[in-house]
Amino acid sequence: MDFITLLLTAVGLSMDAFSVALCKGLSVKKAQVKQGLLVGLYFGFFQALMPLVGYLLGGRFYRLIQDWDHWVAFVLLLILGMNMIREAKDQEDLSGGFAPKDMLPLAIATSIDALIVGVSFAVLKVSIYRSISFIGLWTFLLSFVGFYLGHYFGQKWEKWAHVLGASS
Repeated sequence: MDFITLLLTAVGLSMDAFSVALCKGLSVKKAQVKQGLLVGLYFGFFQALMPLVGYLLGGRFYRLIQDWDHWVAFVLLLILGMNMIREAKDQEDLSGGFAPKDMLPLAIATSIDALIVGVSFAVLKVSIYRSISFIGLWTFLLSFVGFYLGHYFGQKWEKWAHVLGASS
């Protein structure tokens, strides 16, 4: 897989984690570096882990599907795209804390699409360790930045959000 394709895949996969991190940042009164790092680590780790799991599972079944692997990759990427569209419509309350019971479900939920990408990686015979490292790093960085952007805009526009919310 070439660099640009891997970069676009990593950024695309990290967008749901970025949006959740943004919401986590909105939900805190005082952002701490520890919280930003925690958000980045949870999301980055699971965005790297899930493609590896998908790759290992996909690799086991590849011999059974190698005659139509291009169709399997197409269907998996189609499912991934539809799932991302559905997730964009179904935003949930993200105002919970930073304990594992709050972060773990979010990290898993935002990385399910990465599992499907991992299966596609197995079918396409992509270098998995390079890919998951890159995906995990980008997700960490974008989640960390998203947390602070959410906090910044939450503090800046909090007063106006309350005014608009009260007037509607």
